Amino acid sequence: MSKVQVTELVLRDGHQSLIATRLRLADMLPICPRLDQVGFWSLEAWGGATFDACVRFLKEDPWERLRKLRQALPNSRIQMLLRGQNLLGYRHYPDDVVRAFVQKSADNGVDVFRVFDAMNDVRNMRVSIEAVKAAGKHAEGTLSYTISPVHNIEYFVAMAKELETMGCDTLAIKDMAGLLTPYATVDLVKALKASVSMPIHIHSHATAGLASMAQMKGIEAGALIIDTCLSAFSEGASHPTTESMVAALAGSEYDTGLSLPLLQEITAYFTEVRKKYWQFEMKANPVDTRILVSQVPGGMISNLSNQLKEQNALDKMDQVMAEIPRVRADLGFPPLVTPTSQIVGTQAVLNVLTGGRYKSVTNEVKNYLLGRYGAAPGAVNEEVKKLAVGDQEVITCRPADLLSDELDRLRSEAEGLVKSDEDVLTYAMFPDLGRSFLQERAAGTLTPETLLPPDSREAMACPAVYAPSEFNVTLHGETFHIKIKGTGRDKDNERPFYVHVDGVAEEVLLKSLDEIEVTPSASTRKTGSKSGASKEASARPRPTHAGCVTTAMPGSIVEVKVKAGDKVKAGDGVLVIEAMKMENEIQSAVSGTVVGVHVAKGDAVTPDQVLVEIQPE
Repeated sequence: MSKVQVTELVLRDGHQSLIATRLRLADMLPICPRLDQVGFWSLEAWGGATFDACVRFLKEDPWERLRKLRQALPNSRIQMLLRGQNLLGYRHYPDDVVRAFVQKSADNGVDVFRVFDAMNDVRNMRVSIEAVKAAGKHAEGTLSYTISPVHNIEYFVAMAKELETMGCDTLAIKDMAGLLTPYATVDLVKALKASVSMPIHIHSHATAGLASMAQMKGIEAGALIIDTCLSAFSEGASHPTTESMVAALAGSEYDTGLSLPLLQEITAYFTEVRKKYWQFEMKANPVDTRILVSQVPGGMISNLSNQLKEQNALDKMDQVMAEIPRVRADLGFPPLVTPTSQIVGTQAVLNVLTGGRYKSVTNEVKNYLLGRYGAAPGAVNEEVKKLAVGDQEVITCRPADLLSDELDRLRSEAEGLVKSDEDVLTYAMFPDLGRSFLQERAAGTLTPETLLPPDSREAMACPAVYAPSEFNVTLHGETFHIKIKGTGRDKDNERPFYVHVDGVAEEVLLKSLDEIEVTPSASTRKTGSKSGASKEASARPRPTHAGCVTTAMPGSIVEVKVKAGDKVKAGDGVLVIEAMKMENEIQSAVSGTVVGVHVAKGDAVTPDQVLVEIQPE
């Protein structure tokens, strides 16, 4: 029998799961020669959230990262995770963008493309798979594993057959939530092996503590490739440990042939590297069995926790966790994976915080119910659909069939900023974020977020911080935007503060000459939300009547739809806000005249602000 092959996840999903995708290229390259010697089936090093994190937080060109990893790993297959028609963004892209993105990814170093769709709608995977094959690369079709009344073995076998017909080389079972149990894995793998000839590749998160057992039983049932992560970034919301699985299979007919001493040497390097990223560590139990009931992936739980914490609503977490399965059922049981996990999770938060189910409905839920993400796996709740989209027509075709080619338009829009086709694709993924990144790169001002020094860890762990963490300072007519990122210990009566001044990281030494007692107030408790404690924000009006338009959750303004003097009716959209990577149209509760617009596009906002003021009729 063929030995089992291993895909190593330390360069992508491992750090995405445990330190919010913050591992920098500079900390990858030194160990790449050793990783390249191991003999992994592949090294997953790109895709997923890495593209977003590179541009948004790390200020690294994601294409340059890929090229440098390709040079540093000459003997290894580089693998990426691709969201089908969504690519690495959160919307469907036209076919010309999809084909160009796949070709450039292949040109820059990707060998294996794991292609999935959050809805398991194979129509949304077809063009990506065709593009991979046209580039002469390895296409891995993917089943997004989940449990529901409609997701059974027959469902997954039928999907696998379609993927094989499309020309996929291998088949991945993507258990993004860690729901696979050992014997469910046996049944699924055996059924797939009896139906398709593609080698089977198992990917499972260790959140519920079952992944290693599921992989072992899957191997015994005939799976040939497993995903693991070196122990420096394994287990918990991450994956089974590479060294442990290699040791477990050693000497058996499934022996991986990998060197345990070499793996441990590499792990020692990453163990030290991880200490630099302590501020991004996910605070969660190593094993969270709640997922077996809620089916909420670990990364989704951490995002929800952060959002609720920003609103002083962490006590609502249990209510949100109970609401998520209800929203998922209303939407026809989509798998909870990007972007459907954000769609379901954000709507659940809104249902809890607005005091009524579907009192506010995100644009993404509306588009989902209109078929613009693909076909729902099961029947949707017709009452919810009626409430959200009324009598609007639901599309039945492949969503991308309704999109016109846009690569030429994007290239024209970004003219003067872009230097290559890869830059155009960066702009295509995230137009606003991409534009800012390309402008900063051209100006030579790209500055990654600050990595706080280890000696500031104790101070950051203090349970109460009652001073503003973000504010504007005006000095001699010039205004500076200050954002406190952390603080260190007092030394010689001086304390270092790590701040961003107009986006540039600085260290400020503060010497105390006198101290006053600070009494916490409602406005200063929300230190985690942008602008929530700033002088500018506190000067804005607070809600006083039904015409004051507010938001249920912190986010940023994407679009302002009205101006002072406009007449609006109850239910009209006045703003679009982005929260948890989802857009939500905020509607007026009354009919009347707009008398004040207190925000602009790009502003960070919190629930205690009046965004638009309407004088009721």
